Amino acid sequence: MATVPTHVYVVRHAWAEDAGPDGDDFSRPLTKKGRKRFEKFMVRLRDGGMEIDRIATSPLIRTRETAEIIARVFGVESEVDLVEALAPGADWQAVLEWTIHQSAARVAWIGHAPCVGRLVALTIGDGSAAIRMQKGAVASLRLDDGPGHPGELEWLVTAGVVDGQ
Repeated sequence: MATVPTHVYVVRHAWAEDAGPDGDDFSRPLTKKGRKRFEKFMVRLRDGGMEIDRIATSPLIRTRETAEIIARVFGVESEVDLVEALAPGADWQAVLEWTIHQSAARVAWIGHAPCVGRLVALTIGDGSAAIRMQKGAVASLRLDDGPGHPGELEWLVTAGVVDGQ
């Protein structure tokens, strides 16, 4: 029997350069400081009991690099999935469909602002809510009735809470 996702972590990518090497938005990498700060933040969340089984990310460089940090810190053994629906202008229904077809109880979605805030709002059943997520922020959503039913926002935390910045 397949595992039904019961938990979704919505993550805004970590701190990135202002422009990519070729000047476009797609290729913007994380900053060195952003990588270190986000990794430290993920270690704190992992040590606090957060667990992740599967990761979906926007195909943009900064989200892929963020996903790689999460996979390494949490020991996620499966490949990080590039999900086009998490790119800027995210398609909640498509992300939800991807999630439903995973055999994982705890799934992370890595995307971009303002889309990540909208993904949180839609997942908890209030698409009109304004949820602001800073770079590197993580929202923990419980899906006790399974994906597709209104979830519950357990917490939303930023790296600033952990490192005082």
